[in-house]
Amino acid sequence: MSYAFFALISRMKNIDRWALMRNADRENVMEHSHMVAVLAHALAVIRRDILGVPCSPDRCAAAALFHDAPEIFTGDMPTPVKYHDPDMQAAYRRVEAGAIRKLLDGLPAAMRPEYDALLGDEGGVRDIVKAADKLSAYIKCVEELKTGNLEFKSAASSTLLKLRAMHMPEVDYFLDNFMDAFEKTIDEISV
Repeated sequence: MSYAFFALISRMKNIDRWALMRNADRENVMEHSHMVAVLAHALAVIRRDILGVPCSPDRCAAAALFHDAPEIFTGDMPTPVKYHDPDMQAAYRRVEAGAIRKLLDGLPAAMRPEYDALLGDEGGVRDIVKAADKLSAYIKCVEELKTGNLEFKSAASSTLLKLRAMHMPEVDYFLDNFMDAFEKTIDEISV
């Protein structure tokens, strides 16, 4: 029997993000997922090692790698469209659930529970992944602004407000201790 799950996952590289905006540096879903995994891991380490709250960095990173996998079938739905109104959100959730089922069907039955947990809403992990996803979007905005692309100015401010409104100490810690380095050139970053 031939299973398609991993062949489908490899197609994440073909899906561009930020389709409604002019990009100085294009980003695809696979690149984004890698960064979200790095950030989810960091937020989980901050939660566990700085804040003293139990958390699994490895589990958070693994879930982040797959957080946008349904977009293989749905494409990257622009935020203003996806969250336009409650009916649109509900419809998108249904489409996304169908995409997850289709992905899981591409695995042997014995492997499905592990990937179902990573693709689903696993408690204690999902909040970290959502925060990392938002943080990745903010970093993208900052990097675009660094190139002089003012198209991302409004998105940067609204995304930062949303990050602060999460009231997650690990997010605030990251913003306060790591974010300024993203605004610097490689020559300005001191290690």
